[in-house]
Amino acid sequence: MSAPTRDDTAVRTRSPLAGTRTLVRFYLRKDRIKLPAWVGGLGLIVVYVGSALPTLAPTEDDLAALSPIFSQPVGRMFTGPAFGMEAPTYERFFAGGYAPYLFLLAALMSIMLVTRHTRVEEQTGRAELIRANVTGRHSALTAALLVALITNALAFAVVTLAQLAIGFAPVGSVLVGLGTALTGMAFAGITAVTVQLSEYSRSAAGMAGVALGVSFVLRALGDMAGVGGTALSWASPLGWPAQTAPFVHDRWAPLIPLVLLAVAGVVSGYALQDRRDFGASLIAPRPGPAHAGRSLSSPLGLAARLQRGAFLGWGIGILALGAVDGAFTQAMLDAGDDMPPAFAEVFGNQGLLDGYAAFLGSFVSVLVAGYAVYALQTLREEESRGRAETVLSTPVGRAAWLGSHALVVACGVVVIGVAVGLGTALAAAAVTGDGGVFTDVLLAHVALLPAPLLILAVCVALFGVAPRLTALVGWALVALTAIVTMFADLLDLPGWLRAVSPLYHLAEVPVEDFAPWAFVVVLAVAAVVAAIGLLGIRRRQIGAD
Repeated sequence: MSAPTRDDTAVRTRSPLAGTRTLVRFYLRKDRIKLPAWVGGLGLIVVYVGSALPTLAPTEDDLAALSPIFSQPVGRMFTGPAFGMEAPTYERFFAGGYAPYLFLLAALMSIMLVTRHTRVEEQTGRAELIRANVTGRHSALTAALLVALITNALAFAVVTLAQLAIGFAPVGSVLVGLGTALTGMAFAGITAVTVQLSEYSRSAAGMAGVALGVSFVLRALGDMAGVGGTALSWASPLGWPAQTAPFVHDRWAPLIPLVLLAVAGVVSGYALQDRRDFGASLIAPRPGPAHAGRSLSSPLGLAARLQRGAFLGWGIGILALGAVDGAFTQAMLDAGDDMPPAFAEVFGNQGLLDGYAAFLGSFVSVLVAGYAVYALQTLREEESRGRAETVLSTPVGRAAWLGSHALVVACGVVVIGVAVGLGTALAAAAVTGDGGVFTDVLLAHVALLPAPLLILAVCVALFGVAPRLTALVGWALVALTAIVTMFADLLDLPGWLRAVSPLYHLAEVPVEDFAPWAFVVVLAVAAVVAAIGLLGIRRRQIGAD
C-alpha cells in the first residue's frame, strides 16, 4: 500500500471551520442589498412611528384616548401585553404597539438568511463546489450564523440609535434593540436545526416558519388573556422580548431565554450536522411511487402536486387563526361599552361588530397574500435546481409552465380565503348566536380576494421578467399591505402610500357596501399584470436572473 500523499493528509487534518472567514465575506457580498434593506427597514419603522405619534396625538389626553386600542383584549392579541398603557407616553405606546413587529421581522429575516446560505446552497449544488476547496464541514453553517450575528448586531445598533435620536429613554431603547437582535438570533438557531432535518430549503424554512407561527399564536393568546401576559406569553419566544416591558419596568431577565434558545439551537445544529451526509437530511425524503399518476402528465397536475404542501401548511394555519379570531367576537361585543371612541375609529365608526368583521377580512387577506408569495417561490426552486429545464424539454411551453403554477396558486388563494371566511363566520355565529353575523363575516373575506390575487399577479410578472426581484418585491408588498391595514389611521399614513395596498381599492364589507365595480377592476388589473409575466418568460433565459 502506498503511503498517504500530502494532499490526502491535508484533507484528513482540515479543520471543520476552515475557510469560514472567506465564506463570511462571500455571504456578505452576496447579501449586500438584502441585508441593508432589512436592517434599514427596521430603522425606518422606528423613525416613522416615532415621528408620527406626536403628530397623531399632540397632547397627553389624545394619547390616553388612543392607548385602549392596544390595551383592550383584541389589541393585545395583535400587539403585545400592553405594559404602561394606563399612563401612556410616546415611547410606551411605541414599545407596546409597534416593537413586537420589529421582533417578528427580525425572526423572519434570520430564518431566510440562514436557510439561504445553508440548505439552499446544498440543494442547488453550489455548496459542493465550495466544499471542493479548502473549507471544513461546519464552515458554511458557521459563516451563515456569523452573518446572522453581524446582521442582528447591526439591527440592534440601528433600532437603538433611531430611538435615541427620537428622544426615547436610553434603557428602554437598548431593551427594544436587544429584543429585536436576540429574537433574530433565537430563530437563527432554530433554523440551524431545521436545515439539518429537511433536504429541501422550502421545507426547512417552512418548519422554522411553523415555529414562528406557533410562537405568535401562543403570545397572542397569552397576552389576550390578561394585561401583562399570562403563562402562555412566557411559553413563546416572541413573548420574551415583550416581557422586558421597555420604558415601564425595564426588565433584563426575559432576554436570557432568548440567549439560551439561540445557543441551544446553534449547538444542536452542529450536532445534527455531524449525523448526516453532505446534501442529505435527517428526515429522509419519502420515496414516490414507481409510476406517476395520470394527473402528473399535465403541467397543471404537476403544479398542483408541487404546490400541495404550501397550500395545506398555510391553509391550516390561517384557518386555525381565523377560527380563534371568530370565537373572540362575543368577547369583543361584551367589552364594547368600555371601549373609547378611538377604538371605534379603527373599526370604521360603523359599529363594533361590523368593524371587527371587516378588520378580520383585511387581516386574513394579508396572510393569504403571504401564502401566494411563498407558494410562487416554488418556481425559483424548480428553475435553480434544473428541474424546470427537464419539464420544458417536453412539449410544454414556458407560458404553460408558469401559467399552471400561477393558476394553481390563485385557486389556493380563493380556496383558503373562502375556507377561512367560512370557519371564522361559523365561530362568530356560534359564540354570538346571531345567524346574520355568518353572512357578514363571510362576505368580509370574499370581498377582498382580489387583493392577494393582485399581489400574486405582480409576483408572476416579476418572475417572467426579473425573477431575482420576485421574493423581495412580493414580501415588500405584503409587509406594506399589513402596515396599511393595521396602522394606517394610527400613523396617519399619506394617501399615496395607502393606495399602494390593493386592499385600499376594495370595499371593506360590512362597514362599506360591496363595490362590484372595484372588485372586477382589481381582478382585471391582476389578469393584465400576470399576462406580462407569461409574455416575459418566453423571452428570458431559463436559469438566468
